[in-house]
Amino acid sequence: MFRYSVLSAGLMAALGGSALARAADLQPEVVVSATRVAQTVDTTLADVSVITREEIQFSATRDLSDLLRLQPGIDIARTGGPGGQTSIFLRGTNNNHVLVLVDGVRVSSLNTGALTWETLPLDAIERIEIVRGPRASYWGSDAIGGVVQIFTRKLEGPRASLGFGTYGDISANVGFGQRSERGGFSVQVGARDYEGFPSQNRDGYSYEPKDHGLENQHLTAQGDVRLGGQTLAANVLRSQGTTEFAGGESDFTEQALNLSLAGALGANWQHWLKAGSAREDYETAAYFQAFLSRRNSLGWQHEIRLTDSQRLTFGIDYLREQGENRDTFSGTPVYRKSRHNTGVYAGWQASLGAFDTEFALRNDDNSLFGDETTGSAALGWRLSDPLRIYASYGQGFRGPTLNEQYSPGFGGLYAGNPDLSPERSRSTELGIEYTPVRDQRFKANLYSSRIRDLISFTGTDFQAENIARAQIDGSEIAYDGGFGDWRFGAAWTWQDPRNKDTDAQLLRRSKQKVSARAERQVGENLRIGAELLHAGERKDVYDFNLPSYTLLNLRASWKLSPAWQIGGRVENITNRDYELAHGYNTPGRSA
Repeated sequence: MFRYSVLSAGLMAALGGSALARAADLQPEVVVSATRVAQTVDTTLADVSVITREEIQFSATRDLSDLLRLQPGIDIARTGGPGGQTSIFLRGTNNNHVLVLVDGVRVSSLNTGALTWETLPLDAIERIEIVRGPRASYWGSDAIGGVVQIFTRKLEGPRASLGFGTYGDISANVGFGQRSERGGFSVQVGARDYEGFPSQNRDGYSYEPKDHGLENQHLTAQGDVRLGGQTLAANVLRSQGTTEFAGGESDFTEQALNLSLAGALGANWQHWLKAGSAREDYETAAYFQAFLSRRNSLGWQHEIRLTDSQRLTFGIDYLREQGENRDTFSGTPVYRKSRHNTGVYAGWQASLGAFDTEFALRNDDNSLFGDETTGSAALGWRLSDPLRIYASYGQGFRGPTLNEQYSPGFGGLYAGNPDLSPERSRSTELGIEYTPVRDQRFKANLYSSRIRDLISFTGTDFQAENIARAQIDGSEIAYDGGFGDWRFGAAWTWQDPRNKDTDAQLLRRSKQKVSARAERQVGENLRIGAELLHAGERKDVYDFNLPSYTLLNLRASWKLSPAWQIGGRVENITNRDYELAHGYNTPGRSA
């Protein structure tokens, strides 16, 4: 496999007020993706992880997949280097079984059902919340494996950064933000030019000995203002550019806009009125194809504190969606379809002494595939201050994509089916958390999921039909803690994702994964760290086996002055030869 073994220097300088603090006590993060209202991680009855801006900054990476692959329960598949088609598998479920939100706005493609993860710029991200397990009773379609919500960058002063790396990787960002008691604003623009390496090796079906890279320009902006007891806020993320692959290139545009009005309607009554818009354009000239997605949303959510220990959350979501597959040679649509969806949901949460409970129910009415009702229930028992166990049950579903419903296929083969039903799931989970001191946390989870009515191209002339079933059993063990100037984290994932009818392992998902990190603050200005990732064997298409691999990465940051810091990262130090998809290259030792 192609490898670029020259180690070039990586440099990042950032202008801003962020300091490299010593490892602080482990404070519970506040999250909103699990139940759509603010909760600390240690009070949610779901398995939740948070990646903060500080962690993103210290990682010194520019690719979202590099961060997500270290998280328990997540597998990554990518066809080549940065810019290659990227798939995220959460708890063994399919790539389109993860609901992805940007500032509360759905961003997955209506045509494929998946997000083009490779087009999201990491410099535009403030934090990431990962909720494992079904969340359909709050969010509706797609949240079978879980939810990943991305929050865009918010600056509180001037910032500029410049980065250089192996494979001709150059990036630059500049932005400014300001805040006061009444509100504030933030805006940042950036660009990245990545020359890359050949995406395929000689085992690939269309190998060519030329570099395949990525060009990206992005904008993120937000503003908010207090209007009496209400806050009016707006967020926008726009990312556009070109990704190259063996045989051609694709032009992309990703955009998410959110406008909200939130505040108190009474002493114990909060509301959020939200309007959102998402757009994805993805055009590949070599295939004479363009996929266009448009999604507009409107929602009104309420939270009522019934007592000090009970609250009721309820709301309504409306989606208007339109997708198109266009033949760019003739300029005519292969299909152009629209649909709308109305979802009504309610959730009740209570703390009753040592017990925490949660119940949620949602009904979705879709203009194409009809009604779908999902529910969830969870119970937590705090045996002592540091020890808690919880159990949950949840249902999920995924509505068919427009490709699965309306694609004409290829010469009549592999055509869509407008009569498809949603894919449906049910999952159970048992979790335990132990926090002996504020700076140490252990957790373990056992889960089991059954998915039915999976869409498979196995009908007459390989037409799409609801026939396949999947069975996924798994467990996760994780630790996070600090000792003085040291901080450690480790996670072990075991899973058995299988086709229930054939007993075959689901593609590109390993049975075992181990990730670990160690960090140390050296004095006031230097911070160093290491990452270890091991992934087991995986099955790929055409019954190919992807061997296991182990990666070791190093990272460091140095505070030069109160305003300037420099960061660096060395990846794949052992120059390990491995594949995330059969026939596709991955980066060798690089900086």
